Amino acid sequence: MDAVPRLARLAAQRIGAGALNGRSVADLALELGVSERHLRRALERELGVSPAELAQTHRLLLAKRLLAETSLPVTRIAFASGFQSLRRFNSVFRERYRLSPSALRRAAPAAATPPAAPAGDFVTLTLAYRAPLDWGLLTARLARETMPGVIEVDRGRYGRTVSLDGRSGVVLAKNVPAKAQLDIAVSLSLLPVLMPLLVRLRHLFDLDAEPAVVDAYLEQNGLAELVRQRPGIRMPGALDGFEVALRSLLVGADGASPAAGDLLSRVVHALGEGIETGIPTLTRLAPSPERVARAGPAGLAALGVPRRSAESIASVARAIAEGTIKLTPGRDAGATHRALMEMEGIGERLATMIVMRALYWPDAFPASDRALQRAAGAASRTALRTLAERWRPWRAYAAQHLWLRDEQERPAARPSAK
Repeated sequence: MDAVPRLARLAAQRIGAGALNGRSVADLALELGVSERHLRRALERELGVSPAELAQTHRLLLAKRLLAETSLPVTRIAFASGFQSLRRFNSVFRERYRLSPSALRRAAPAAATPPAAPAGDFVTLTLAYRAPLDWGLLTARLARETMPGVIEVDRGRYGRTVSLDGRSGVVLAKNVPAKAQLDIAVSLSLLPVLMPLLVRLRHLFDLDAEPAVVDAYLEQNGLAELVRQRPGIRMPGALDGFEVALRSLLVGADGASPAAGDLLSRVVHALGEGIETGIPTLTRLAPSPERVARAGPAGLAALGVPRRSAESIASVARAIAEGTIKLTPGRDAGATHRALMEMEGIGERLATMIVMRALYWPDAFPASDRALQRAAGAASRTALRTLAERWRPWRAYAAQHLWLRDEQERPAARPSAK
């Protein structure tokens, strides 16, 4: 893969998630391991814009959305969109759109209020997607990994607490298929991190997928029957990569037995901070890598975590807290996969499952997974890996279909996570 296009794509992803809001291009270049000059040249060569111009475009697009969809004051919109001053926001907005933010709001059609918006300090927005979206299956998969007090799926509504860059609050999401959009409610306390939060939500629900393209490709390559049964299957992502790793190491990547669920509850209660949300079922933040690393293997073992799992969890938490492993989209999936497998207690399958979700990797495929082997009629890992070559670069979506087939044919089968 050409290093310059990859660098440009990675930088563009970071900038779209707010990497230059309150930070310099030099800071971003240092994080990406290149010189500032090299980063500027890569973006200008591939996208035709400078990093600052790209960041400004993203800020203005978000500001336009907030002006059209919310009743937030213009000052709050300016800062939520990543501008560092109201004066600068007004100036840039007038220069780009030839009218003031207030004038654009007056000219925009009245925004519909999403249904069932919670009472209290929330702002409501929409997230568009390309239909079809199998929301029922997606939320059913996400419901399996609920953390007590952190995540809840109830009658098709997904809700969770969020901690991001020092800000915390709640996000609620509900599908509106007639409009091909999700209605979301976000705590006002999360407005300063709204740009990265929206990007993470799109990853979590796989809203940037092109189901017509993916489904057609898989249909043409041996999975036509499965695709016709469940069009619009999405790949569940992650709001936070460490959260996926923590839960997978505690209870397995497939679900939780009652005993494992009790263990998860104890760890969340002990290591996740409490939060006042006004929603009785959402009362805690997911444990952060820093808090888990401080607890260490001994602290986790005291909560009932088996020693081997405690050591694995503490190692992953420490690596993420120190920055030696980054479980975020855009990272090198192969390198991250290898780094996870070098840790004690993490096998190929579990490492692939973590990277698939945390790095938003559409070609991830855990060929050692027994359920996938059964569903595909493959006698071994090698046979399944060979068969799966035809599904590249969408093997993670093929895996979703095969797992569903296995669940339907063997509902009691729950393979080991490692």
